Amino acid sequence: MIDKNKSSLSEVLSQIKDGATILIGGFGTAGQPAELIDGLIELGVKDLTIVSNNAGNGDYGLAKLLKAGSVKKVICSFPRQSDSYVFDELYRAGKVELEVVPQGNLACRIQAAGMGLGAVFTPTGFGTLLAEGKETREIDGKDYVLEYPIKADFALIKAYKGDRWGNLVYRKSARNFGPIMAMAADVTNAQVFEGVELLYK
Repeated sequence: MIDKNKSSLSEVLSQIKDGATILIGGFGTAGQPAELIDGLIELGVKDLTIVSNNAGNGDYGLAKLLKAGSVKKVICSFPRQSDSYVFDELYRAGKVELEVVPQGNLACRIQAAGMGLGAVFTPTGFGTLLAEGKETREIDGKDYVLEYPIKADFALIKAYKGDRWGNLVYRKSARNFGPIMAMAADVTNAQVFEGVELLYK
């Protein structure tokens, strides 16, 4: 019988090692798997590359992981907002690297990894600093930048309901990056609000 449920955070996260690349779902705090992030902090891993929509809020979730000194690099769309002071302090002190990726490109690159694509051409970022050093091409009279997929060792996501096969149901905007991140990681760990009987057979 297939049963992907785990009984403890340590069991769920035990495969994650120093230097891993991790996709973390969420749009701000909506859909952010805070309990999984807390478990990651307890694990004590270091030198992580984190891919997420933003770089943390307040002292919660992803910001807490940054504050713990676990993160080497952040790849995100929105590194700074009014309550992103943890990231801001670390970045200004040279303690964390940053790669800014426009939000649509971030989603597209993650999805490309999940679909097994080699790369994608996107018009977003053409002619800006974000395109420096990257291949460009004109296609049907429009300029594009070549972007490579973002694949990860692990994805940490949050869902509303989940069954023992790993089928997930998301709640409203908390869905955000969850489905495409699950596709783009070697191992996906999902935090669910409610465990249910098989959703799909």
